Amino acid sequence: MAALARLLERLLWPSRKEEEAEEEEEEEGRSPDRPQSLLDAPRCAQRPHGGVAASCALSFGASSVQGWGAHMEDAHCAWLALPGLPPGWSFFAVLDGHGGARAALFGARHLPGHVLDALGPAPHEPEGVCRALRHAFLSADARLHALWPRGEPGGSTAVALLVSPRFLYLAHCGDSRAVLSRAGAVAFSTEDHRPLHPRERERIHDAGGTILRRRLEGSLAVSRALGDFAYKEAPGRPPELQLVSAEPEVTALARQAEDEFMLLASDGVWDAMSGTALAELVASRLCLGLAPELLCAQLLDTCLCKGSLDNMTCILVCFPGAPRPCEEAIRKELALDAALGHRVVELCTSTQEPPSLNTVFRTLASEDIPDLPPGGGLYCKATVIAEAYSEFCQASGERWVKGHNGAGQPAGTLSSSALDLEA
Repeated sequence: MAALARLLERLLWPSRKEEEAEEEEEEEGRSPDRPQSLLDAPRCAQRPHGGVAASCALSFGASSVQGWGAHMEDAHCAWLALPGLPPGWSFFAVLDGHGGARAALFGARHLPGHVLDALGPAPHEPEGVCRALRHAFLSADARLHALWPRGEPGGSTAVALLVSPRFLYLAHCGDSRAVLSRAGAVAFSTEDHRPLHPRERERIHDAGGTILRRRLEGSLAVSRALGDFAYKEAPGRPPELQLVSAEPEVTALARQAEDEFMLLASDGVWDAMSGTALAELVASRLCLGLAPELLCAQLLDTCLCKGSLDNMTCILVCFPGAPRPCEEAIRKELALDAALGHRVVELCTSTQEPPSLNTVFRTLASEDIPDLPPGGGLYCKATVIAEAYSEFCQASGERWVKGHNGAGQPAGTLSSSALDLEA
């Protein structure tokens, strides 16, 4: 298992890492919300987990991966039931830290408690719940400020989903996003809080701030976040009107029978795939009967293969209307895996020496292959291709595979979770 991932990290992703290194060298300076360095090899281990609330036919899956980032700064939380509230209320959140993980970890641990305190035992829907979510974010930020080491940088974006029997409430600040699939199409998606957005730009200028190179004070790429207290010191202005605000944008969506799923994710996921592509990929994997947590793991593996260099975290919340397993979809998927395996063998036997995995992958990418997963395409099948390639090399007595630099590298995988899906 471990051998196949090292193979992918060396043969599929190095060019992306080299491009990023060149971009960093060209920059005049680094910003606090940008990783200070990249690892020599991505950390691909995942611990997918999930759960089911049978009383309301709701299930969720979650996973995270450090990837190429020098440190893991994402965090998340999932509550299928909320103490003091009737069945049918759940809370999920993804937090993406910058300048350290402290703010993200605080949000994952304490934001649910602030939400419960603000909601009270009998929430008034929807207006009262929207007010409660705004108050919860601001009160959590105030508590974090009281505990924050003076002068320390760092903060965290956040996107949260509060589910009630009647409504879906989304609260977000920063560039972690959420997308709702309803009746087979994207019905709603959040909008990033960036300094150049007209509403955000007006608040920043009114608070005496500037925007340089599309960043707040030439440094911060987001304009709303927990933490980042150096940008919350404008005198005489309330918390929601500072350069950086922790006030979330809150949306209440009346639940419908056609609601399928909600995907929450940090920006590393959206760097690799659009909301529409992600929704299509999730729907297609649900038709295969994939559990939400394993689906999240496969999604993150796909984003790694597509070149995401950031930490990544995602939570998939499935509603009663989510796509069901489909025998025809399963049959096509099995046929696709078999066809890819056969094609890998053909490519490897067409030359005197087996081509590199990178050459095999690029050749397949140039071909018209039917029934590839929508949204993810061939990248969603990287582990299938790598497994077939590794099996061919072992069967032909080739224990070592040549990498980009011609050096021998042991054959081997992405995260173990992805291999479990494809085994």
